[in-house]
Amino acid sequence: MLELRHLSFSAEDNGGKAEIIRDLNLTVGDRKFVVITGPNGGGKSTLAKLVAGIEKSTGGQILFDGEDITEKSITERARMGIGFAFQQPVRFKGLTVLDLMRIAAGRKLSISEACEWLSEVGLCAKDYIRREVNASLSGGELKRIEIATVLARDVKLALFDEPEAGIDLWSFQNLIRIFENLRQTERDRTIIVISHQERILNIADEIVVIADGAVQRQGPREEILPVITGTNYAVNPCERMNGGNEA
Repeated sequence: MLELRHLSFSAEDNGGKAEIIRDLNLTVGDRKFVVITGPNGGGKSTLAKLVAGIEKSTGGQILFDGEDITEKSITERARMGIGFAFQQPVRFKGLTVLDLMRIAAGRKLSISEACEWLSEVGLCAKDYIRREVNASLSGGELKRIEIATVLARDVKLALFDEPEAGIDLWSFQNLIRIFENLRQTERDRTIIVISHQERILNIADEIVVIADGAVQRQGPREEILPVITGTNYAVNPCERMNGGNEA
């Protein structure tokens, strides 16, 4: 279980302090597929980075499986089973997909094991296993490879920050299929996705709406989605994918 108690985060802003997360309280149960949505600049991506340990909170507590991890490093959290997939995956010239997956897993995955994870995300393993993680890969291919690396680590909590950012509509359709499959098959782990996309919201167990750095709504998809559909919290999945960043 993930529990955030009175969490806050401030950042430097033109010589002053900007409060991005404000006394936020949130509990996410085990084996849930949760989508966090809300208006741009509301603090969604920052919240994911705070949970992963990429950013350090300025107040409050983060508990994971009952243990206070507020002061733990990103490495310590990773060892505890928290995985994070960036909005814009990093490219590594000279590093093959197999190398990357072995680093992520923390052990020497066999080629057959790595191929299984690549197949899980809809990639033909023999075409990718020896490829370099460089500019020759499209945004959609990189996103799927990054998801495979998170799964290969066998994490308890997988965080995905706007996985639809920067990919085309065809890749987005594949991404939806991957998350639908994860929701149906990966029931031993909790998955949290930061997203505006209604297609992703539609497959959530629970939806959390964050605005002005605080939780505005939280509940089952059936309860929350009708309320937010038609607002700027969710956008039409047929709109052009873009790589816009937000807080």
